[in-house]
Amino acid sequence: MKDRKEIIRELEAKAKILRRDVVISMGVGVAGHLGGSNSSADIVAALYFYKMKYDPKDPDLADRDRFVLSKGHVAILQYAALAEAGFFPVEDLKTVKAIGSYLQGHPDRLKTPGIEAGTGSLGQGLSIGLGMALGMKLDKIPRKVYVLMGDGEVEEGQIWEAAMAAGKYKSDNLVAFVDRNGLQANGRTAERMDSAPLAGKWKSFGWHVIEINGHNMEEIIESLDAADRVKNKPTVIIADTVKGKGISFAENVVCFHNGALTEETYNKALSELS
Repeated sequence: MKDRKEIIRELEAKAKILRRDVVISMGVGVAGHLGGSNSSADIVAALYFYKMKYDPKDPDLADRDRFVLSKGHVAILQYAALAEAGFFPVEDLKTVKAIGSYLQGHPDRLKTPGIEAGTGSLGQGLSIGLGMALGMKLDKIPRKVYVLMGDGEVEEGQIWEAAMAAGKYKSDNLVAFVDRNGLQANGRTAERMDSAPLAGKWKSFGWHVIEINGHNMEEIIESLDAADRVKNKPTVIIADTVKGKGISFAENVVCFHNGALTEETYNKALSELS
């Protein structure tokens, strides 16, 4: 049986692979959401390769955990995780956004195996996830729904309607992540529509709140394990992250929210992630 340190090392290595896959998915000269994909990569690695139960050969398995990528513009990160988990060939990541490809700029449940919801119109994923969680309670499916949101996205009012409803219905099979990287499409979140203090807001809506370093794998898996022990309320994990994490020229640079790579920066990114 693997010890904790070995598990953490393997997950850290997997997160680096996901970041590399994201770069490969983007390629050269085509805009892609590098920044937010890389800030969330450690979280997604922990979900897919540590916590969640699923079967890539049976994506619709009833007894599975669900993952809703509310910040659907970083679909290339979820595609990377699905490919590495065996839902489809890793080689297909090179077809992202190509005409006729089943891997487009936003996730499509009808085309891509392993996708639970079509997202990308920001603010909707928590509502979708809550609906799934409540349905699973009715069907007595003992699994969880995990929803990943961005810190710019939580400026959307629908997020807070869903948060209020989840608290009311004591949805303890719902776990949300907020990727708090501090940047959104046009600049710093604090200078646009500041949502601070986030922890206090979620607590006031009846959620159990955990705050972590979103790049510390030990803290990530400990928070996921802690969420399993919470009863009669949903859990939100607020993860402090760095936009563009792992690629020196992209870290904390707002233009890589959705930017293109040149041949030089593409090769540099792959080199840094090798």
